Amino acid sequence: MAVNIIDILKASVDKLEKNNIQTPLLDAEVILCHLLKKDKVFIFTHRDYVLTDEEEKMFWKCIHKRIEGVPVQYIIKRQEFMGLDFYVEEGVLIPRPDTEILVETVIEWAKNRNTETIRILDLGTGSGAISISLCKYIKNSFVYALDLSHKALSIAKKNAVENKADITFLQGDLFYPLKDLQEKLDIVVSNPPYIPKEDIKTLQIEVQKYEPILALDGGEDGLDYYRKIVDQASNFLKNEGLLALEVGHNQADEVVSLMKIKGCYENIKKIKDLAGIERVVIATLCESAKNDIIDC
Repeated sequence: MAVNIIDILKASVDKLEKNNIQTPLLDAEVILCHLLKKDKVFIFTHRDYVLTDEEEKMFWKCIHKRIEGVPVQYIIKRQEFMGLDFYVEEGVLIPRPDTEILVETVIEWAKNRNTETIRILDLGTGSGAISISLCKYIKNSFVYALDLSHKALSIAKKNAVENKADITFLQGDLFYPLKDLQEKLDIVVSNPPYIPKEDIKTLQIEVQKYEPILALDGGEDGLDYYRKIVDQASNFLKNEGLLALEVGHNQADEVVSLMKIKGCYENIKKIKDLAGIERVVIATLCESAKNDIIDC
């Protein structure tokens, strides 16, 4: 029996609600727009559009995946970030709006950098959302994007091609692939894994079951990667270069303490997101760090 947009949305929203999906109408509309290759205006203005049998079949297949807990982004394989479109699939962290605060902070800082080329390292690039956004919005940038995951890098490379971003991709653990780097960096930026190990099992099923643990697990207290990054970044940053880190809830003060203990950072700042949560910590390498560098 033929079904139109209004009827299939009503039926799918009812099914999603019964299965405790938090945003049933939004999810159903996003999936339907993706399958029909139309925008929301079309959905609103063509309520009597009759789906083909194949469109209906594919729509319900996607709805059942959503009921199982698969994130909408993995179902449609897309996510918007910083006004750009990114391909995502299981095995790579879904870019979050919160991370835009990190990117915007770096872009703003770069505006005042008086240098011909701004050399940037994105540690743990994942889908490439941070590195590609910085490449697109900082015109005189040269960007390294580094990740341990081969799959993440393959997805990031795909996104770089789609967004016409010239990025140098490297595979390895933290700074190791750049151990022989001759020219220092202006910026080191990272959204590292920061969820305490025991907290992962309390996360929404969409996150704990489908998103990569490698991109979530920050160790016993969630700070493992911050300790390493704060300690090692001074080996790679230019004098007055920027270290910019996204942090988890209630982690900002602890990351600030790590920077102070290291002793070679200044201008340390905590930056809040739109919800008033301290989401980003930044600092610059001070001149005295030249004599206080510890090998990785």
